[in-house]
Amino acid sequence: MADVVSVLAACGLATRDLGRGDILRQALWPPLLAFALWSGVAVWVWQPASAWILANLPDWAWLAWMGAWLAHIALFLVFAPLIYGTTLLLLAGYALPRMMAIVAARDYPDLARHGEGAFWASLGNTLAAGLVYVVGWLVMLPLLLIPGMLLVLPLGWTAWLNQRTFRFDALVEHALPAERRRIVAGHRGDLMLAGLVSAAALHVPLANLLVPAWTGLVFVHLCLGRLRGLRRAEGVWIEAS
Repeated sequence: MADVVSVLAACGLATRDLGRGDILRQALWPPLLAFALWSGVAVWVWQPASAWILANLPDWAWLAWMGAWLAHIALFLVFAPLIYGTTLLLLAGYALPRMMAIVAARDYPDLARHGEGAFWASLGNTLAAGLVYVVGWLVMLPLLLIPGMLLVLPLGWTAWLNQRTFRFDALVEHALPAERRRIVAGHRGDLMLAGLVSAAALHVPLANLLVPAWTGLVFVHLCLGRLRGLRRAEGVWIEAS
């Protein structure tokens, strides 16, 4: 069972954090850069890719009047996860560690850092999860034609990516591998609920620009709070220097 109160509390703390100028600056540049990069690619490939899709659509009567729309929708559904995946990569490698340092110093100064090789471990985890996400998304594209699947599949798949990526990023600097495994095993419901809430938040216009960083902060508060509880329960209480 998910601890709804803890997840909502983490969401509230993450929202508060975005009110800080130093955190807000780190939150904004990854999605803006990712959008600019893939928009540049789209300028070059959109028309030929759209023509290729139209040429390979089945010769069905109902496609004659909506084929062009389907081609554009399909391309959008290809570029959207690429932009999001690139944003997560930039967050994991550069922005989130800076935001987490600010948050940890203020809210979790009692947690000693036991993680090692955080940068490369986080980057590798995000790359692996992002690759699975993009490939899975492309495989699922035909299923989106089934009524209702356009609402369910993207939400569930993005929720998986969020929790798979950010639970690791939130703990890699502070937790030992054994601690990470225990937190993930003991709080799967909380992590999946946080992933689902953040995936739904991506559909809020304008606010979705900040959602990737907000999601990272939600997991930072949720996971570091669980790590604090785990260490207290085991009598491990070493104040970070």
